[in-house]
Amino acid sequence: MAGPLARRYRRLLFCYPPTRRREELLATLLEAAPPERTRPTVREAANLIRHGLRARLGRPASRAVTSAALLATIISGLFAAAFATRAGWETAEPLPRAAQTRVMLAEILPGTNFRSIHDAPAMFGMYGQPLSWDNLTDLLFGDGGEYSLESVGGTANGLPNRPQETLDRTRQRLLDTGWTVYPPMLHDTYTTLAARRGSTTLTLDVHFEPTVYSEPTASAADSIFLMATIQRATPPAVYPIAILGGIAGAVVAFLLFSWASRRTDGQHLGRYSVTPLFGFTMILWWAPTLFAVPLMAKHHLDEPHPSWHPMWEWLGQPTYSLPVVVGGGCALLSLTLAATSRPRPDLLPTRAPW
Repeated sequence: MAGPLARRYRRLLFCYPPTRRREELLATLLEAAPPERTRPTVREAANLIRHGLRARLGRPASRAVTSAALLATIISGLFAAAFATRAGWETAEPLPRAAQTRVMLAEILPGTNFRSIHDAPAMFGMYGQPLSWDNLTDLLFGDGGEYSLESVGGTANGLPNRPQETLDRTRQRLLDTGWTVYPPMLHDTYTTLAARRGSTTLTLDVHFEPTVYSEPTASAADSIFLMATIQRATPPAVYPIAILGGIAGAVVAFLLFSWASRRTDGQHLGRYSVTPLFGFTMILWWAPTLFAVPLMAKHHLDEPHPSWHPMWEWLGQPTYSLPVVVGGGCALLSLTLAATSRPRPDLLPTRAPW
């Protein structure tokens, strides 16, 4: 039982729920193994993992439990990865200060007088301010989409003066100063030019017609001719942090689901409340994701992005955060019912589910 083969088998048997059945399986595997074998075969390992994970779910007569476990594991892993992504953004460089922004814009468009340049309050914010408890109502009830990546930048006012020439000159200036320039996006009255250099992204709107963003009585001379926006690109650390967070979240979700599934197996009274709560949770968690992913994919295909939108926006968050919060409450309630309810002794299974 202490040899290398036994140790390797024992690691694989962790896939099974923690019962004395593990030791029985280990003894059987060692007895059937040839004397010269030092490690399980690939087929044996895959078989033990597959059947072990299925044994954790219990409910041997149910086929739906596997699909339910898969749904819970995937969506929980995605949410955990989104939270980890936000944590990874803490490694991003701070946004340029107002003085640094003026120098950067003067390098790109010499001689242009940019106005309304201010320091950003935070890397992410809502209504131009850092997120706080005062924003909780807005975040949950309809305005969650206002939570976004902050930016610094400015505007140049005046009547459009040879906008195409300005656009061409700016594009060449960006290339000469080391920026990666993306294809321009043409709109009805303006063109957007996106570029990236290192961890900095730039979006420049060049207007072809007077566009007034101030008072309705403002003259055409007060219109915005140029609008420059500077943001930070996704930090490299976000990707490994998101992957590790997603894997950890998926593993925890599977273990919790399988534990609750085994506790409420058979004719357990808690099954009649836990199962509907779980179904309601999956609807509330999956609906925003299935709605948001196609929209975000189309958005990214239609327009060049120096840096993609954060992962939580792909899951419809925090725009549709209320259904996710309500679903989380249902999930906690179902776990509480599974933990506090105990099956009647006469309804306990007489044989192991595997």
